[in-house]
Amino acid sequence: MLYWTEYLSPVGKLWLTADEHALKAVSLTCARSGIREETPLLIEALRQLDAYFAGTRTYFEIPLAPEGTAFQKRVWEALREIPYGETRTYGQIAQRVGSEKGFRAVGMANHRNPIMILIPCHRVIGADGSLTGYAGGLAVKEKLLRLEGAL
Repeated sequence: MLYWTEYLSPVGKLWLTADEHALKAVSLTCARSGIREETPLLIEALRQLDAYFAGTRTYFEIPLAPEGTAFQKRVWEALREIPYGETRTYGQIAQRVGSEKGFRAVGMANHRNPIMILIPCHRVIGADGSLTGYAGGLAVKEKLLRLEGAL
């Protein structure tokens, strides 16, 4: 069974979806799959997001279960290793997942990341240091990086 709730964040309304065991999605787009109910897991996710946006949480301790290909999951795991307040380039992530020339594929995996913020695709930047593509928009990416002190 899937459950969902809404969260009004400083970057806009977020929709969170989870099953009984793990968070499945955090998105700026409406994803109302399942039953609207704040389960203990969703309540904990909301609590941790509150702390993140208040600047008192630098990592998340929520079980995650994003759905994607094996490559996407490797990329998303590599994103979770980027420390709070730091950035990496698409090329660095490609090297990290063993696909040295796969920076475009890394970009596509970032774009398909179903759990924004907790899987921090906003921490990935262009090779020249520029803010590039972000599903939530560059203004949201910039706001998240400023919150973390990476800009």
